[in-house]
Amino acid sequence: MGASGWSYYVAYQPDLGRALDELRAKVFDEGDYWWAEPYELGKSAADFPNRPRTEEELWSSESVQESGTHSILDVHEVVPTRAKASLGTVVPVREDEVLATAGVTRLTRAHVEAIEGLAEERWLGRCAVLHDDAGNPSEIYFWGFSGD
Repeated sequence: MGASGWSYYVAYQPDLGRALDELRAKVFDEGDYWWAEPYELGKSAADFPNRPRTEEELWSSESVQESGTHSILDVHEVVPTRAKASLGTVVPVREDEVLATAGVTRLTRAHVEAIEGLAEERWLGRCAVLHDDAGNPSEIYFWGFSGD
């Protein structure tokens, strides 16, 4: 199948880990991910009434472990720096990366296209705080590539 890109916007909160956990719970509950068990391309888990009811059940499948879900469910933890990153983690963008790619230090939705290339490794997500027109944090953008 190959890797898939995914991206999500959530309301800003200062705890990026909590924001990730809440987003993962929402995506899982809605079935907004690819489920490897039926292996039907173009369908999401929501299309199957017998889909897993817990993440533990989902990840107990060898097919899911190998293929992933092609969604935010494939990452599980926000780590503070690239040095602490491993497969399945999310790394916040650094100010120097933002400045080099977008030419600003306070990102808005208008800068998302400029920073998307910062998620270049599969199974490693990125996140960025986006600001409103007044410069206040308003959203968190999570994005990456995962799945096989």
